[in-house]
Amino acid sequence: MRQTRASLYEDTPRDVVATGNEYPPHYVLPAHSHKRGQLLYASAGVVSAITDEGSWVVPPRRALWIPPGVTHEVRMSGAVSTRSVFVRPEAAQAVGLPTHCQVIAVSTLLHALLLEAVDLPAEYALDGRDGRLMALLVDEIAVMPTLALNTPLPRDPRLARICRALMEAPALEIDIDMMAHKAGMSRRSFTRLFRQQTGMSFGLWRQQACLLAALTRLGLGDSITQVATDLGYSSASAFTAAFRRTLGASPSRYLQGQ
Repeated sequence: MRQTRASLYEDTPRDVVATGNEYPPHYVLPAHSHKRGQLLYASAGVVSAITDEGSWVVPPRRALWIPPGVTHEVRMSGAVSTRSVFVRPEAAQAVGLPTHCQVIAVSTLLHALLLEAVDLPAEYALDGRDGRLMALLVDEIAVMPTLALNTPLPRDPRLARICRALMEAPALEIDIDMMAHKAGMSRRSFTRLFRQQTGMSFGLWRQQACLLAALTRLGLGDSITQVATDLGYSSASAFTAAFRRTLGASPSRYLQGQ
């Protein structure tokens, strides 16, 4: 089922279907939604997704769960090879899949199941090997650990507008006073509303936005030194320390999926 439009399989009489696609560098899938939940896995390359709730970055050996009905835009960084699993809402609910977008780890077993699933016929036999494989696939998705690889967007239109702009070009030197001025708010009001609507301070949010932008650039092959400099870190070692502190591994190990 590779190189196939996912929309053609929305009504396939199976709880779970899988597709695979290849995308050129910088390809953008405009905002859209599915009746089914989608697990988006980039077996090669880095993808990012944007919804009204925030943005998510999906590096190698991670995947993004997108619940049914959630409108999302997907951007490809470099050449990308995807494997997607589409799950009916009832089946997703039955195994407890998240009701909000969430990046998950991908185990060796889940990786193998995803690669195998895209080669099955659309209407595979439910009572044979193929049916058992797809059932195991959904069970494995449900037990994967979730990862903090998103930058939430505030609901307030003023904050959402300037936060989207910052996510497009993140930098550490952009401070609270600059953001409050752009929003037409006092520093105190900005700080209070920002934490209320994102669940974190602006400083932590800015660092998260910078690190997720770094993941995308590093996945394209940019050097750690160049990325650190462009984002405003004092040195490559300072950037690596912040990366390890937040994501639990050095940039090179993280991108290897370790």
